[in-house]
Amino acid sequence: MTDAYAFCGKQLMKIESPQPTRADAALLRNTVLKLTAPGRVATVAVIVLAALLWWWLLHRVIRFGQELDYSGLEALGPQVLGFVQQYNPFFWWGVVAICTLIIAYFLYGFVDATNQRIRAKRVDADIVALLASRLSAPALQVLRWSWQNRREPITVGVLQQTRHELASGRASKIALAEQHAALLDI
Repeated sequence: MTDAYAFCGKQLMKIESPQPTRADAALLRNTVLKLTAPGRVATVAVIVLAALLWWWLLHRVIRFGQELDYSGLEALGPQVLGFVQQYNPFFWWGVVAICTLIIAYFLYGFVDATNQRIRAKRVDADIVALLASRLSAPALQVLRWSWQNRREPITVGVLQQTRHELASGRASKIALAEQHAALLDI
């Protein structure tokens, strides 16, 4: 419980402010999970598919490099031919490493874009009504605090931020700020 104080005349009284419950955190977690599950499953499927495809292509590139015949370079001399044959595997593994970094860059961009699209998804009024009826008063305060742009509907990102703020103790910070405001208005 958060310790809070209020003035009564010239005395300082201790006030207990209510805190969000574990049920609040569980309800928000489950709601966010239900809203984000399809996007996350699709993202994982794309990543797994890309990894399997790259694994197959990686082996084809390495095999191509191993089977490459450099006998046409004999005209440059045996020293050059020996050098090329000696460092051939390193070259093809370098090609594989560079391609892996490029693929990872594009997959990271895909995952980031998917997460942004998920965060921007609007929450149905039915879900907001369910949350309003089942969340405690402090948890609703945190939800109101997280929903900063009241001209836009509540999004999955707002619910994710609410969940994060609940876990970091935002309800007690809001209560303390309200108490400070009340004390300064006296």
